[in-house]
Amino acid sequence: MEYQIKAYAKINLGLDVIGKLPDGYHEVKTVMQTVGIYDELTLEKAESGITVTTDSDKLPAGEDNLVYKAAKLMKEKYHIQEGVKIHLKKNIPIAAGMAGGSTDAAAAMKGMSRLFGREADLQEFMKMGVTIGADVPYCIIGGTALAEGIGEKLTPLELAPECYVLVAKPDISVSTKYVYEHLDAVGVKVHPDIDGMVEAINAGSLQGILDRMGNVLEAVTIPKYPVIDDIKRRMRELGAVNSLMSGSGPTVFGIFLDEDHAQAAMGRLREEGLAKQLFVTTFC
Repeated sequence: MEYQIKAYAKINLGLDVIGKLPDGYHEVKTVMQTVGIYDELTLEKAESGITVTTDSDKLPAGEDNLVYKAAKLMKEKYHIQEGVKIHLKKNIPIAAGMAGGSTDAAAAMKGMSRLFGREADLQEFMKMGVTIGADVPYCIIGGTALAEGIGEKLTPLELAPECYVLVAKPDISVSTKYVYEHLDAVGVKVHPDIDGMVEAINAGSLQGILDRMGNVLEAVTIPKYPVIDDIKRRMRELGAVNSLMSGSGPTVFGIFLDEDHAQAAMGRLREEGLAKQLFVTTFC
């Protein structure tokens, strides 16, 4: 018996850092949005143990993989005696600010619950998931949501209005740890209006969202990797109504009002060599 499940990527429509917590973590306020780019997990029962394989040579396959950690957590929490084999087909860019590892972990938890008949409510999964990573609770619920604290305090929102999203990841990887560590030195001078964005989403106003897009982490990542700003600017020149870096980067996304312009812009970015991985997708 096997079970297949999709793990969807996210972007940050707005991301603010409002302070530092006593434990050293940064306190964030961000609007996250699921997009239609996904990894695929295939889970199969085994006699014992946990085996994780992947089609990507850039990911660890052993205990350091978040999928492995999620499977181990599920086995321990729900006293699952049988083993499991999990194969991960990777499509989401790696180390890209799109929660690829976190969404894979969330999907592994859901997949384990279905495969072994250990149903739990989402709140239970979210409490477990935050022990693996701050974005895992969001990835469990998906959709459009306000995330606060370290990202684990979630408020589901109305689904953001329809549009087309061009996602571009340049051929670099960014360490989230590096970005947050250096944010303190740079300081946050301009804060995006996250509360206003939440109001715009609940009112169904795409323009209200576009007007408030902002990411304070750009202040660290863009000076180190100027190509991010080049992609943002080029997307707007090619018809995006706005563009932004997602998470700690380096992925950039642009919002388009029609698919043809988004597809044409993707072709130009590919020709110009600004990004290695490119997708046209939608909110989901």
